[in-house]
Amino acid sequence: MQRWVKLPDGRFIDANSIVFVGKVDSFNRYDEDGNDLGIAYSVNLGTGFPREHQINVVGSKDEIAVLLRNVLGANSSAAQSPAT
Repeated sequence: MQRWVKLPDGRFIDANSIVFVGKVDSFNRYDEDGNDLGIAYSVNLGTGFPREHQINVVGSKDEIAVLLRNVLGANSSAAQSPAT
């Protein structure tokens, strides 16, 4: 069963096809005029190990946090049910 996750730039990816999640990096964002846009975050997602199967996702802290939560399955019913 496919589990589609929306990326911050509007594209979708099947969370079950992701085989690795890279380290989250932060950096300063600037527009084309050199104005500071604040801090941005990026994470590398891979659906395979060749370079062509990797995607670098950039967004705000909240967008990247929601993405990782969805990819790692924090919204699944098993993760939300209390342990007995």
